[in-house]
Amino acid sequence: MQVKEQNLYPASSPKDSDRWWSKDTVAIVTGANKGIGFSMVKQLAKMGLTVILTARNVERGRQAVEKLREDDDLRVHFYQLDISDPSSIKAFVSEFQKDFGVLDILVNNAAVSFNDIHENNVEHAETVITTNFYGPKLLIESLFPMFRRSNSITRILNMTSRLGTINKMKNPNMKEMLLNEDLSVEQIEEMVNKFLGNVKNGTWKNKGWPEIWTDYAVSKLALNSYSRILARKYNKEDYGLSVNCFCPGFTQTSMTKGKGTHSADDAAEFGAMLALLPPQLLPTGKFYIGFGPGFVSKL
Repeated sequence: MQVKEQNLYPASSPKDSDRWWSKDTVAIVTGANKGIGFSMVKQLAKMGLTVILTARNVERGRQAVEKLREDDDLRVHFYQLDISDPSSIKAFVSEFQKDFGVLDILVNNAAVSFNDIHENNVEHAETVITTNFYGPKLLIESLFPMFRRSNSITRILNMTSRLGTINKMKNPNMKEMLLNEDLSVEQIEEMVNKFLGNVKNGTWKNKGWPEIWTDYAVSKLALNSYSRILARKYNKEDYGLSVNCFCPGFTQTSMTKGKGTHSADDAAEFGAMLALLPPQLLPTGKFYIGFGPGFVSKL
């Protein structure tokens, strides 16, 4: 059930008493050379954090950092990262550990979709699943030893979509499994493999999978479910970890061909606010929808 979100201040004007971060607070934003990711880097850097901007394309990533540094004297660093390539993740984590060693905020923004707004094909389903689910999962697992949980709470914010909510799943057996409080990572991977199998044999249309942007929706359904498991397993009190998901809504980005109800800056403003909530207000295991005071529900 969704409920009205309360007690969240605007990201542009946090209370001084709630400012828990400093220039030594380190955030990583993936897929950040443009769109919401770029705007998230800008928001966090303007708030005074040290921000790692990652992008698959080296030239575009460097250009993005140069643009940010031209506008303001911001602490932004570029690292190449292809979230769909395990070897790239390994190399990035190694470099990050050598240069910084600790991490406070991870924003998993990098994602792909090969559908136009009114299309629904699964030609690139394996790439979509690899990039949108397995990539963030492996990055979280690889960075986990570097999460700084001693003095504060490490925050993971997974950028996702309402297309990946459980109510979009029409397959009753899959839906029942996903709703189980004891859902496991192995079951999520089993679901993903079953979907890819259905794609391969051409039966995916009548198996109860989400009907809109099906491969993208399944990838985000898997990421949302994985986030729920992380939030349950590594609770704030014992592990100092907060894991939440944020659906920015219909945003004007390259994925939507520039169409949408609001800009990437609008979405990033609220996303940055979620990432910077003070410890006493910081939730875990939540799914946020919208780019302003909107709706929140349990994962």
